[in-house]
Amino acid sequence: MSTSTPSTDAAFARLYRANADRVMAYCLRQVGHNDAEDVVSEAFLIAWRRRQVLPEPPLPWLLVTARNLIADSRRRYARSVSGDAQAARLLALAAPDAVGDAVTRRQTLIRALGTLSTDDREALLIIAWDGLTAAQAAQVMGCSTATFNVRLHRARKRLEAAADETAVRGA
Repeated sequence: MSTSTPSTDAAFARLYRANADRVMAYCLRQVGHNDAEDVVSEAFLIAWRRRQVLPEPPLPWLLVTARNLIADSRRRYARSVSGDAQAARLLALAAPDAVGDAVTRRQTLIRALGTLSTDDREALLIIAWDGLTAAQAAQVMGCSTATFNVRLHRARKRLEAAADETAVRGA
């Protein structure tokens, strides 16, 4: 017999519908499709277990949870494979998706984004693609808002420099 009430089930279903796509998009930028599905499922399972104490808005909390699950998965993986195999997998995860017929500037930015550190990429993408505020992004990244703003500024400068270098090389 279930201890949850229909209103709790309905509220959680609304929370899922409102946030699942954004959590999936975040995860897809971090890991492959199959792994992203697993991470999203696990993140929402944890959210279900903690549904009575989820913060408002729940998206930053969900992204922190997903980020932690990905980090745990990477640590487990790192312990289980050789250095060369691990490096090849990490390079594959960091590679940006093909952009097809996108304009040259977008291709350049995507290539440049792939050269940045994971933290720089995450700072840029969590604002640009996930649409979080600096305060929410800071919560996801585990730092203060001021620190996040500095990281974001530096990441933007590094992206600009990497894009210029990529364009010059004609990569």
